[in-house]
Amino acid sequence: MAGTDWKSDLRQRGYRLTPQRELVLEAVDHLEHATPDGILCEVRKTASGINISTVYRTLELLEELGLVSHAHLGHGAPTYHLADRHHHMHLVCRDCDVVTEADIELAAPLRDSLQAAFGFETDMKHFAIFGRCRDCALKAAGAQG
Repeated sequence: MAGTDWKSDLRQRGYRLTPQRELVLEAVDHLEHATPDGILCEVRKTASGINISTVYRTLELLEELGLVSHAHLGHGAPTYHLADRHHHMHLVCRDCDVVTEADIELAAPLRDSLQAAFGFETDMKHFAIFGRCRDCALKAAGAQG
């Protein structure tokens, strides 16, 4: 996503793309699934004066504006990624911590079943499934055999 899209998105909502906001957006874009601490480290490569509270406030605003989303991919802080106009779920390997993005429509049968059985509307954009990736599953199978 180009910086000019961010500028126009923010301007249309009555906000400016301040240097801090641009640095946070660029860090989220570059890191893909980053915690606030990881974003702070990336931002500090350019602007050493930015602190963690600025990162949190900026992420909160950018999420309210629909430019970034967060997901809980395990214990600890949420991770942030660009909202980029399409939603995905996260497949998180418990062994190697690799996060794989999967098309949200793969979970459509589950979403529909939860709606039919419980009247429950899922928030799939924050959806994470924990398990074991293909590589780790193969290693585990080899170790057992």
